[in-house]
Amino acid sequence: MRAGPIISLASIFDHDMNKYRSVLYKGYLSELFVPYQDLSAEWYFRTFLDAGEFGLGNCAVPLQPSKDCPNNAKYLDDVMWRHTDTESDDYAAEVRPDVTLVVRMVSTVGNYDYTFDWEFKQTGIIKVTVGLSGILAVKGTKYTHQDQIKEEIYGTLLAENIIAVRHDHFLTFYLDLDIDDVANSLTKTCFKTVSATNGTSVPRKSYWTVVHETAKTESDGKINFDSGETHEIIVVNPNKKTNVGNNVGYRLIQGPVASPLLYKKDYEHIRGAFSDYHVWVTPYNKSEKWAGGAYADKSHGDDTLAKWALRKIENNDIVLWHTIGVHHVPTQEDYPIMPTMSGSFELRPANFFDYNPMLRVKSLKPVNYVNCSAKLS
Repeated sequence: MRAGPIISLASIFDHDMNKYRSVLYKGYLSELFVPYQDLSAEWYFRTFLDAGEFGLGNCAVPLQPSKDCPNNAKYLDDVMWRHTDTESDDYAAEVRPDVTLVVRMVSTVGNYDYTFDWEFKQTGIIKVTVGLSGILAVKGTKYTHQDQIKEEIYGTLLAENIIAVRHDHFLTFYLDLDIDDVANSLTKTCFKTVSATNGTSVPRKSYWTVVHETAKTESDGKINFDSGETHEIIVVNPNKKTNVGNNVGYRLIQGPVASPLLYKKDYEHIRGAFSDYHVWVTPYNKSEKWAGGAYADKSHGDDTLAKWALRKIENNDIVLWHTIGVHHVPTQEDYPIMPTMSGSFELRPANFFDYNPMLRVKSLKPVNYVNCSAKLS
């Protein structure tokens, strides 16, 4: 009941090999850290670990037919649903439709509504999207106009006598990747600008190349995308090769990232120190499931993801943790109910196949959908 939707044993069928190939052994949202930025006596302690303190599964609510999901969605008993959406365009030659399986769940944690989507594509891409909506946490005030405010109010004046407090959302996902088997490595691909040598016959003065680095320990696998360095993150199986000798792998297409702005010694930050980095990598341990620690409501930060650092991760059964986030400065459009704000990341094949697997997808006959009335002119 602590996690939201849990994806297990995600694999893709390889027609050339005539077998299923493993990609994701288990994936779920491990923690959702929401620290509010108001230092008043009534607010300073409001730094929530929504998964550990409330339970995303415990807060799950039923989906509303034709509103939360399309009319042709299939509802399952465990509040997950399946949607196959085929897009066809018969006036373009050799267009192939994208057929997608979506697993959706909605959790209402207090004032916020979170929509979780796990989308599985025929290309092998796994896309994870989180939508934030609901009613903002607000407080009363004597102010009725911005011109009256001469002090720090810790938020935005949304209406007369109403302030919405600034806050963060940090979402850390647990991704136990098994790319073509359990023994995997994390490869960081860094981009480097190189000066053209004097011996070249073209007027170019520079080009860029890539430098591959394999993380050997957990410390090597910590990555902050705000550091200014440009990275591509690929989880590879060093024991499996493509037909031309590349390591098979999956690439992380990062989601929206935000770095915590609190002091490191601030107690609220100590509880949520797993938000310091956008990527962590640990060796698989069945007891290490929660980025915020086993008992989040009593946490002193001593058993969180931030404390795991020195173990070997090269050519090992590894878990990738990815943190996406946003600094939320409320606006008047967020009141009285907030339009959905979404963020997503992707796990994308990187030399996993010998060629584009979509080449085997046959062109489908046009389908007249009930909700599609547009005609070509």
